[in-house]
Amino acid sequence: MDDFNHELGQRLEGIREQGLLRELRRVDSAQTPRITVGGKTLLNFSSNDYLGLANHPALREAAIKAVEKFGAGSGAARLVCGSLAPHHELEEALAAFKQTEAALSFSSGYATAVGTISALMSKDDVVVLDKLVHASIVDGARLSGAKLRIFSHNNLDELADILKWADQRAPVAGARPSRTLIITESVFSMDGDRAPLKEIVALKEKHGAWLMVDEAHATGFFGENRRGLAEELGVSDGVEIQMGTLGKAFGSGGGYICGSRALCDYLVNRARSFIFSTAPVPAAAAAARAGVELVHSSEGRKRAEHLWSLVGELKSALTMRGWTVPEAGSAIVPLIIGEEGAAMAAAAAMRDAGVFVPAVRFPTVARGQARLRVTVTAAHTPADVAELVKVLPKSQGKIE
Repeated sequence: MDDFNHELGQRLEGIREQGLLRELRRVDSAQTPRITVGGKTLLNFSSNDYLGLANHPALREAAIKAVEKFGAGSGAARLVCGSLAPHHELEEALAAFKQTEAALSFSSGYATAVGTISALMSKDDVVVLDKLVHASIVDGARLSGAKLRIFSHNNLDELADILKWADQRAPVAGARPSRTLIITESVFSMDGDRAPLKEIVALKEKHGAWLMVDEAHATGFFGENRRGLAEELGVSDGVEIQMGTLGKAFGSGGGYICGSRALCDYLVNRARSFIFSTAPVPAAAAAARAGVELVHSSEGRKRAEHLWSLVGELKSALTMRGWTVPEAGSAIVPLIIGEEGAAMAAAAAMRDAGVFVPAVRFPTVARGQARLRVTVTAAHTPADVAELVKVLPKSQGKIE
């Protein structure tokens, strides 16, 4: 044990010397615009609770009722005896919301990506990823054993070249036909920019590929019905696999896939992260269902409109302070600092001033691209945005 702990201590020291050591920060309050950290109340601009539903009375009531009726735990995996009514009701609500034949929920967004990709693809297939997709997607692609190809972020020319290469691959004797799966996020989690989904759909149709889109950071406030960027761009029917999470705009926890009935039935039989996991607790599923229904309601529309109004106010204020902001945005506003230590110092200074914004560093983002990642929610007010801007550093770089 001494040798084991000594080795780990040395590894941790190496991480510390690089300015990359991470530590858990205990929060003693609910997810609201103000959170309690270390006995201090901080204005919170770090949460992905985009519509401010994590502490909404409707979600809390749904969770409490589920606990009262179904208990605290699900007891087993979904394929044993853990497929409780709240899970089925959640999936029915998701499919109706996304206007797909079916939906399947998972214990987390990570489990969703890893289970889905590794179930669909194998060693004779090709998985093509945008360079900036989430780590869970990269891990799922690697676990599948498929040939992995990466195109530079949102670079359609590189994507087209890879698809041409995939088309020309010789078939493997005796094997099923090789398939190509393109995977992108619709709104990227660290830069807040958008994928050119119309063009990607056109390319995948031209080459007969499949497309998987992670709408985690777009569902709830993009599109006329808040279904995501694919809806806003009118290309939902061109996306075979719609992925998302339940812990962001929907205010609960878990992940999901929406698509055809055949897709969801196949994942029930082949997605290992679904088959071999105890089902999510009933309270989380019930709260997520309430979140889906709320997003789809008139209140959801008003919250989304308020969120976009706040994003506009923040971008205008940042421009006044010397930051360059993109015209097309999202609820994610990255303030690029550059060096890891400088980003940590900026985040610490903001905490001292009463505002919580996390510093994001390598390996979450590239070396030299450390940043303050500001996220706006519908639970914020214009006064909150003004308070945030007041303590932000003046422009030290460019918002990409």
